[in-house]
Amino acid sequence: MYAIVDIETTGGHASANGITEIAIFIYDGSQIVQQYESLINPGVPIPRYIQSLTGITDDMVASAPKFADVAGEVFALLKDNIFVAHNVNFDYSFLQYHLLQAGYDLRTKKLCTVRLGRKIVPGLPSYSLGNLCRSLQINVAHRHRAAGDAAATVRLFGLYLSLDSNNAISAALKTTSKEQFLPTNLPPDQMKSLPANPGVYYFHDQKGKVIYVGKARNIKKRVNSHFTGNNPSRQRQEFLRNIHSISHEVTGTELMANILESVEIKRLWPKYNKSQKNIEFKYGFYTFEDQLGYLRLVIERRRKYTMPLHSFPLLVQGHTMLKGLIREFDLCPRLCFLQKGDGACKPLTGHKCKGACEKKETPEYYNLRVRAAIIHMQKAQPSYLIVDAGRDAEEQSCILMEKGRFYGMGYIPRETAITEEMNVKEWLTQYPDNEYILNLIHQFAGANNSRLLKFS
Repeated sequence: MYAIVDIETTGGHASANGITEIAIFIYDGSQIVQQYESLINPGVPIPRYIQSLTGITDDMVASAPKFADVAGEVFALLKDNIFVAHNVNFDYSFLQYHLLQAGYDLRTKKLCTVRLGRKIVPGLPSYSLGNLCRSLQINVAHRHRAAGDAAATVRLFGLYLSLDSNNAISAALKTTSKEQFLPTNLPPDQMKSLPANPGVYYFHDQKGKVIYVGKARNIKKRVNSHFTGNNPSRQRQEFLRNIHSISHEVTGTELMANILESVEIKRLWPKYNKSQKNIEFKYGFYTFEDQLGYLRLVIERRRKYTMPLHSFPLLVQGHTMLKGLIREFDLCPRLCFLQKGDGACKPLTGHKCKGACEKKETPEYYNLRVRAAIIHMQKAQPSYLIVDAGRDAEEQSCILMEKGRFYGMGYIPRETAITEEMNVKEWLTQYPDNEYILNLIHQFAGANNSRLLKFS
C-alpha cells in the first residue's frame, strides 16, 4: 500500500513550525481504499502570507485538534505503508518530527513524485505540482489545500505506475537505493559518478553558484553523509532544497584536500560554510624606510593582501623574536617600536645600542644590520617539499613550504626525480596561505618526517 500524503504548515521547517492541515490517502495502485483529512491547530499564529496562499485562517483552526491528539491515528495510517509525497522530504521531515514529539517513531520507505517525474516523464519544463499536473492534464481542485494536493498526487502517482516501463519506482524502493534520501533537485547520476578518492566537493544552487565547499578522504562517502537522517532544522531543510548539482576536484592526499578546501572557502565565500570565514588577526614582521632613511622593523597585525617577512599567531611570540634580533644584530629598540618617545633608547639586557635613535649612527651602517637581521630571520624558517601520493599511479603530489610560508602544491610525474636543483615551482599551482593551512602543514610535517625533502 502507498500512503499518499500532503500537509500544510505555518513555515518551512519542522522544529519551529506547526501543521495546519493533513491529508492521507491509502492507495493500492489502482484505487483509494482509505482516506483521512483534518485541519490541525498548530498552536501558533499562521503567518498572513500563508493564510493568503492556503486560505487556512487562525479562526478555521481554532477549534481543530492539535497534532498530538491525532498523532496515533496518523501513525497507524503511515507506519506500514510506503510514504509518497510531492517533495517527500519536506512532508516526511515534518511528520516524523511532530510524531516523535508525540511519542511515535516513524520509519518508512519514501517515494518522491518530483524525483520520479524526472525519470518517468522527463523533459518537462517544470516539476512543481501545479505545473506538472498542467503538463500532464491532471485536474487539481483546491490547490494548496492538503486534500486537493494529495488527490492530485494520487492521480499523478497512478499515471507514473502505468508509464513506468523502466521500473524507476521499484528501483527507488530497493534497500540499496539512496535516492529517497537525496535532495529533491539533485540528479542521482551526479551522486553515482562521485569518486571514492580524497578531494574537495562543491554544492551548487539553481544558478550554479557554489553554496557549500567540503573536503573529504572519500568524496562519495562524505557527500552521502550530508543526506542521511531527517534533521528538521530550518537551516538544514533550506540547505537541502537549494542543492541542485555537485562538482568535485580529486586531490592526491587528504592533506591537499584540507588545504584546497580552506583556499576555496576564502575565495568563494559559500553561503552555508561557517568555519574559516573569519579574518585571521595574526601578526607579522614588516619593514619600511622612515623619512630619515632608517629601515624600521615593526610588528603589526597582518592585513589582507599584505605579505609580512614572517608571521605568528601570538604577539608575545613576535616580541620574543624581535628582542632576540635586537640583541644579536645591535638594533635599536626605539627604531623597532619596542620603546616610545624621543632621544636615546634604553638598551635591553645583554645589548648595546650604537646610537641610531640619536642619529649618532648613519642610516647606511644601521640598515646593513637590519638587512642582515631580516636575512637571518628568513633563513631560520624552513623550506621543504612534502612528497606523497598522486591522484593516480603515474604521478606524485608535492606541497612546497618556502622559508616558513606555504607556496603552493601540485603534481609531478612519478618517474621524475625531485632534487633541490630542479625548478619544482614549474609543476605547482601557487595558492594564498593562512594560519589554518600553515598549522595543517606544520602538524603533518612534524609527524611525517620521512615524506619531507628539505632544502638548504
